[in-house]
Amino acid sequence: MTLAAARIGLFGGAFDPPHAAHRALIEAALAQLRLDKLLVLPTGQAWHKARALSPAQHRVAMAELAFADLPRVQIDARETLRDGPTYTVDTLRELHRERPGAQFFLILGQDQAQTLQQWHAWEAVVQLAKICVALRPALPGACARFDPPPGLEQRFTTLQFEPTALSATAIRQQFARAQRVVPLVCDRVARYIVLHHLYQNA
Repeated sequence: MTLAAARIGLFGGAFDPPHAAHRALIEAALAQLRLDKLLVLPTGQAWHKARALSPAQHRVAMAELAFADLPRVQIDARETLRDGPTYTVDTLRELHRERPGAQFFLILGQDQAQTLQQWHAWEAVVQLAKICVALRPALPGACARFDPPPGLEQRFTTLQFEPTALSATAIRQQFARAQRVVPLVCDRVARYIVLHHLYQNA
């Protein structure tokens, strides 16, 4: 009898800070994709973000506090250890070398998926992992649909997920104004932010 290939999810982001919507998406992916493991990957030098991120050690520590209690979830800091811009294709190639035969599932929000074809080596990304898109409910004036690139439909799937209006930008601003942010972020993360004086000038 042959063993089934491991099913490994990847969820990347700045996590600056990690918040309740991130956690809800992780839980949805674990349940719906039948994952053996889900790697949370705080980004290093994000090529697509204009603002400077908080230092990587803080974002990794906050991700540990926010998610590491979830079963089958592991915080993977590899992208924060690279020099230069962080590209998802490099992470996927590394993981394929480390786990030959595993199946990889890249978890994206709909807004990220809409810009996928602007990513570095996006065609390779789609071949290295199945793209799992958390769809947003239609909003007035917003794009209500996500359509995979023609001919690649079999490389995409969708996640059933009820997103909230949470925004890391808004949470940083609330911290700067000393406004209450629990339960938008968990109590452990909120205490960490206060202890390390993060977002005071957001």
